[in-house]
Amino acid sequence: MAPCASCFLLAVMLSANCKVITASDQMCTEKEANKTYNCENLGLTEVPDTLPNTTEFLEFGFNVLPTIENTTFTRLIDLIFLDLTRCQINWIHEDTFQYQHQLDTIVLTGNPLIFMAETALNGPTSLKHLFLVQTGISNLEFIPVYNLEKLESLYLGSNHISSITFPENFPTQNLKVLDFQNNAISYLSSEDVNGLEKATNLSLNFNGNDIRGIEPGAFHSKRFQSLKFGGTLNLSVILNGLQNSTTQSLWLGTFDDTEDQDLTSAMLEGLCEVSVESINLQKHHFFDISSTTFRCFTQLQELDLTATHLKELPSGIEGMNTLKKLVLNVNNFDQLCQINAASFPSLTDLSIKGNVRTLDLGVGCLEKLENLQKLDLSHNDITASNCCNLQLKNLPHLQYLNLSYNEPLGLQSQAFKECPRLERLDLAFTHLQVKAPQSPFQNLHLLQVLNLSHCLPDTSNQHLLAGLVDLRHLNLQGNRFPDGSISKTNLLQPLSSLQILILSNCDLLSIDKQAFQSLGKMSHVDLSYNSLTDNSIDAFSHLQGLYLNLAANSIHTVPLHLLPSLSQQSTINLSHNPLDCTCSNIYFITWYKENLQKFEGLEETMCANPPSLRGVKLYDVKLSCGITAVGIFFLIIFLLFVAILLIFSVKFLLRWKYQHI
Repeated sequence: MAPCASCFLLAVMLSANCKVITASDQMCTEKEANKTYNCENLGLTEVPDTLPNTTEFLEFGFNVLPTIENTTFTRLIDLIFLDLTRCQINWIHEDTFQYQHQLDTIVLTGNPLIFMAETALNGPTSLKHLFLVQTGISNLEFIPVYNLEKLESLYLGSNHISSITFPENFPTQNLKVLDFQNNAISYLSSEDVNGLEKATNLSLNFNGNDIRGIEPGAFHSKRFQSLKFGGTLNLSVILNGLQNSTTQSLWLGTFDDTEDQDLTSAMLEGLCEVSVESINLQKHHFFDISSTTFRCFTQLQELDLTATHLKELPSGIEGMNTLKKLVLNVNNFDQLCQINAASFPSLTDLSIKGNVRTLDLGVGCLEKLENLQKLDLSHNDITASNCCNLQLKNLPHLQYLNLSYNEPLGLQSQAFKECPRLERLDLAFTHLQVKAPQSPFQNLHLLQVLNLSHCLPDTSNQHLLAGLVDLRHLNLQGNRFPDGSISKTNLLQPLSSLQILILSNCDLLSIDKQAFQSLGKMSHVDLSYNSLTDNSIDAFSHLQGLYLNLAANSIHTVPLHLLPSLSQQSTINLSHNPLDCTCSNIYFITWYKENLQKFEGLEETMCANPPSLRGVKLYDVKLSCGITAVGIFFLIIFLLFVAILLIFSVKFLLRWKYQHI
């Protein structure tokens, strides 16, 4: 009987028919229902009628709108943000935005503007951000003045502007950002700068302009949030022109497409007359550096010397007791001690990453920096057989340490004993050689974020993460587990406070049902790019409200008994799995279509089987799994066979009974 029943069921399954219903594609992509839409690069010549009147954020770039009139956006009265990048706009007529009273931001980047009517921006009562980048503007008189009283940021980069003189009635009182980068400005007069005196805490950007002169006193008694003069050939011109001014940030670096500039102590003398907290000098070249080079840096709180060809910082630098942040990335140090850290006793943030030469950490090179809180030593080819207590001696307040992208590091028990207050530790792509059975992190009771991606640690060591009682975020991407499995007893069990776990690209084949039982606080799990099947979903049955990423695994079907486990999660990603779109998976497909709001990556969640539906989006599939005519035929044959078998069985039993009376 059993073999016959199996044959029958197989026949019924094979006789089920499948079909797909494909929904028509929307022209614009909806990002937030009835509010946010992306219509970029669709060749549109007008606003589609399909956009709802309630649209607030519209990305409409890379379409064709040579002329904008007062009827172009009439219907979209709730617009707050409008991006019209590279729409070939030449003319903007009167009262174009008269109905968009809430419009906050207009982006006109990359449009060859010929004309903007005086009342072109009439309508918005609180226009704050206007982008006129790469629009061919050569004179600020071109910008319509009307209705800009609340303007906070104006971006005018990559134009042909040679003077920053605004029209007399141009409202600047609320300006916070004024961007003139990559224009043709070569001289700044007092009249130019005085036109901005009503603006407070202004960030002014002149990067990419070849400024060769500043009228003496032009910046006298002026205060700024930031000033950028990147790419200027002669820093003496800038620093002398800024005398008696105040700015929080001063950017004087150069760029990859300009020649490195040699800096001398004499060129930096003008800095003594400028009140500034932060300076960036990236890609300049210090010539004949000495302790006097930094004579005018004594009031600084931040100093960025990225890619300035430094081989060492001179000893004997005096007066830099207020410096809090020092950036020495992409330089030529051989050893950490060559930065002479004792000259900067108040440092809380030190970055030395991407060093051109292999960096030797030495012993106790930073021990005078007992207030240091953040240290970045990534991308330095650092290697050490016994790390890191001797190298990081006397850093009791260190909270962030980055040693990623270095050479192999040997870690002993309590390898970070000198840094007991660490909260974030990044060791990504640094091969760790743990040389003790105990955890190298066991004293880091305050650690909240640990990145061990591609570190190749011994994941069979169940004590590797012991002591991390407050760890919230753990990244184990790219590591391997014994036999491709996470067993019931594993290295994650001590992490009772863990909330985010990343295990992508770990070649995982399976996860035991009770592997994560001790991790009751998890809210985010990334298991993408493994080889997991549906059996591993059971490991999350005790969790609720979870973001669960199972993209690019080997899940074919999701059985009915696993649906309650998935139902209690907030977001699920099953994209790029070889999903079956047959009647064997009908319960999951039905549930999936009823719960689309739970799923991420809908466009990449597709059928792999049967071949006729391969590549079809799962939400487009409609299965008809009832019994067809062929199935009914087999059912009748089966029932007749059972009836005949039953009759013969009864006759046989009766005959046997009478024969034995």
